[in-house]
Amino acid sequence: MKSTAEQLLDLRDELDKVLDRIGLADQKNQKQEVEKKISDPNLWKDKDNAQKVMQEHSRLSRRLEPWEKIDHEISELIELSSLNDKDIQKELDENLKKAKEKFDELKDQLKFDGPYDDHNAILDIYAGAGGTDAQDWASMLLRMYIRWAERKGFKADIISESKGDEAGIKSVTLEVAGETAYAFLKGEKGVHRLVRLSPFNADNLRQTSFAKVDVLPKVDEPDEVDIDDKDLKIDVYRSGGHGGQSVNTTDSAVRITHLPTGISVAIQNERSQLQNKETAMTILRSRLLQLKLEQHHGEISDLKGPNQSAEWGNQIRSYVLHPYKQVKDLRTLYESSEPDKVLDGDIDGFIDAYFNSSINELSEKDD
Repeated sequence: MKSTAEQLLDLRDELDKVLDRIGLADQKNQKQEVEKKISDPNLWKDKDNAQKVMQEHSRLSRRLEPWEKIDHEISELIELSSLNDKDIQKELDENLKKAKEKFDELKDQLKFDGPYDDHNAILDIYAGAGGTDAQDWASMLLRMYIRWAERKGFKADIISESKGDEAGIKSVTLEVAGETAYAFLKGEKGVHRLVRLSPFNADNLRQTSFAKVDVLPKVDEPDEVDIDDKDLKIDVYRSGGHGGQSVNTTDSAVRITHLPTGISVAIQNERSQLQNKETAMTILRSRLLQLKLEQHHGEISDLKGPNQSAEWGNQIRSYVLHPYKQVKDLRTLYESSEPDKVLDGDIDGFIDAYFNSSINELSEKDD
């Protein structure tokens, strides 16, 4: 068994890796810059800006304080252990245990510590390869996420939907509103694969279907994503229902296209053109922010178009209803033998497994 001093050095090494991964040094610099703004005697001449500065300082302080505290505590314990004083050994062991417990708590809190984890979530679900079966599969996923949101006490609203030709949906955009909704759902992003006996062919043959899920943080504030107006093409048209029925007699539907990336958002749910435009801009900002994070670009104008592929080889999770029953996440290897419960919204086990694997990566990625 390792000595107390050796365990403390291991804990120090693990903590340093996590502090590096969460960018503690950069956040300290950010806090110093914010404190310079606070010390400016002219700060409160612009009350709105001053409030934002104070909120940013509060956010950084809350985020930094517990990590700085445990950093200091472990350094002190290492210094004490170097004295080789037997009289303090028991106290040292007790404090080591407390430090480990506190470190585990802080790592657990990283589940909700991402820059947009406190945002509401926008889910885009697209039917992929598999024809009518895939469109039906997309609608099954939509129901799964709505049921999950209901279990969590979150609000789920369909923003836009394109119905399938025979059954199901071709695509749908769903907003899930609730505390840390994006943090919970961001691990659901990817291709989901279904294997079952098809209800859509006469021979009831086994069919593999795919659907892609995109998860975005909902961006309500325009200043979170700076979009140049000249990069936008805005079209208005008359809303139409499924099968070409007229929903509205005015040109209230709005389609906004971001020309550099080709990302297009069309909204026709509201009767007001202004409301549809605001909703479309919110979703466009959210999609561009997600693309910015994925492509590691500082400027929206540098982004390239997204990859919408939903087919074999890209799946994150497999749902098998025949010839056996199993749902398995291919990233975490977490699985369930009760797909009916999973499809009824019982996905917390998969979400927790993704959280835990992400946290473990903070300590293991640099090993």
